[in-house]
Amino acid sequence: MNPAALVHRQLRHSFTRTPRCWQWATSAHPSPSPSPSPRQVLRRAFSQKPPQAQSDVPKPKPKASTPLRRAASASLPIRSNPTPTRSDIHPIFTYASAERYLMPSLRAALPAGAQLLHDAWWIPRWTDEVSKKQGEVFVFGNGSFVCWGLGEEEAERFKQQVLDRSGAEVAPLKEVETEDLEFVTDPEEDTRLQGDLIILGRTPPLSSEDSMPANLPASTLPRETLLARYAFSQALSRSTALSGLETALDHYLSSVALLPRTLQKTGKPGLGRRALVMKLGELLRFRQGLNLNRENFSDTPDFYWSEPVLEGYFNSLSNALDVRARIRSVNDKITYAAEMQSVLRELLTETSGHRMELIIIALIAVEVVICLIRDGPELWHMVFGEDDEKSESPASSESESELTTA
Repeated sequence: MNPAALVHRQLRHSFTRTPRCWQWATSAHPSPSPSPSPRQVLRRAFSQKPPQAQSDVPKPKPKASTPLRRAASASLPIRSNPTPTRSDIHPIFTYASAERYLMPSLRAALPAGAQLLHDAWWIPRWTDEVSKKQGEVFVFGNGSFVCWGLGEEEAERFKQQVLDRSGAEVAPLKEVETEDLEFVTDPEEDTRLQGDLIILGRTPPLSSEDSMPANLPASTLPRETLLARYAFSQALSRSTALSGLETALDHYLSSVALLPRTLQKTGKPGLGRRALVMKLGELLRFRQGLNLNRENFSDTPDFYWSEPVLEGYFNSLSNALDVRARIRSVNDKITYAAEMQSVLRELLTETSGHRMELIIIALIAVEVVICLIRDGPELWHMVFGEDDEKSESPASSESESELTTA
């Protein structure tokens, strides 16, 4: 037996008896013969671990832009330990597309069964034509709507089929704002917000019977938690609409961010009077939308004054979304921008006043020159003519005296 065959036999024998962590390391261009070449090198590779059974415990949800994700860990016990009475986890998706909606204009575009529920249009059953998913939708006048049981794609199609056709959008946003959340139903639990999960269950009785409308149509979700869903939806819609205002304000602040540097380098405001007035009007619109409109972000809706239970739902989600802190932050930014524009306006006023003073001085100088040209000889005669007469009068008197003596 030749040496090459002997080496080949030994390598094959060792390969069959070695554990699976030993593998052949072949070159990029394998040999045409099916048997391994003697030049092949035996290397050791780490064997992969056998696949383990997937754990039923869900992983923590990834962080998102919403402040509510900071409390996401509080919902993990409910997510990881489902009870027999608990439903599956369903999405809640909020979509803001405009500064506000004209609520009367929406009526013709809404599907049959839609009903005005306090400050929102309530669509109890909406079926998506593509995914065939069913859910309910709350449309609020602040330019946002909330979908229960529907995702982002279904919300986008709802906007195209209802809002775009109705023409109810006023001042559409350049960048739409969204917010996502999840909920479960469990009749054995109390209705509450836990972490980033809304639990719909037992709800205390309402203070007023008029709060719940009569003859409600059938919905995809239980009737008992309708007003709780409405309260959570209103808090979500405010947060999403506020996000749209924050984005627009950030764009505005970026557009005037270079004005202080321009003022520092050139000593000039960097904007004309008209442009500055337009910027001031845009800033006043931000403050009006934040604090002065009926759908403002500062006040608690009047509906919750008589329903402390629903107010608790509304405030719990608003606090989790840091709505009040964000409102203060937006007001501080608007105050800073207003102060900066006030300084620029004073500089423009001072510059304009200085220019007017120079113009007045120039006009006075021109008028003086014209007066000198027109009335110069007369003024000269008036000033210096009497002196000449006085100087000539003694000489004439002396000549007259000489004549008389002669």
